[in-house]
Amino acid sequence: MRVDLNADLGEGFGRWSLTDDDALLDVVTSANTACGFHAGDPSTMLATCSAAARRGVVVGAHPAYRDLAGFGRRRLDATRDELVGDVLYQLGALTGIARAAGTAVRYVKPHGALYSAAAEGGEHGEAVVEAVLRLDPSLPVVGLAGSPFLDLARSAGLRAVAEGFPDRGLAPDGSLLDRRLPGAVLTDPDEVAARAVALARGETAAGPVESVCVHGDSPGAVVTARAVRAALEAAGVAVEPFTSAAG
Repeated sequence: MRVDLNADLGEGFGRWSLTDDDALLDVVTSANTACGFHAGDPSTMLATCSAAARRGVVVGAHPAYRDLAGFGRRRLDATRDELVGDVLYQLGALTGIARAAGTAVRYVKPHGALYSAAAEGGEHGEAVVEAVLRLDPSLPVVGLAGSPFLDLARSAGLRAVAEGFPDRGLAPDGSLLDRRLPGAVLTDPDEVAARAVALARGETAAGPVESVCVHGDSPGAVVTARAVRAALEAAGVAVEPFTSAAG
């Protein structure tokens, strides 16, 4: 068994820092890097990509709705064409910065409300798929395990990577619980680690996953990420990226 371990990184802005990126990059195998629309700025993006490159961590683009004030966690009423352009803009920016840092963007994972909207497989999911196809159809896309978005991506010829969230609660329909609801965000490292092992073994309703995510902005994120990696390895699960870091 093997699984990728990813985290959302580069989510600072200017002098404001949200996550301990350096510590998390010592644990994870893939870095979902903010592209400036929900968080991140050029210098933060460059620093994140450079730090990932030094460690051999795979860099992925983490595009979002254009919503700095809401951290990309508010669903926006954008048209499909608007969203295609917004996602392409973010992918293009990170692609150039990653290249300058000596690495490359190797996958795409939407952020926040865009992730949830895309998971439904509707117009906004189609917009993400179209943007990736128009930029580089060799890029895998990461989405919620069992979601229509993965089927949408596969039908378009993209590699779709099923992802699970050991630190998030799920609604009865399999979607992520709204963060404002009780049980939506789990912070006990042992509980999160045990859930990660179950996800890697395919012991959940969503079935097997290729990647598990630990949110970098959750309380105790570094401790939790270390616990998750240790538990996976103790269970005989190899923690490896689902794609190569090389461009």
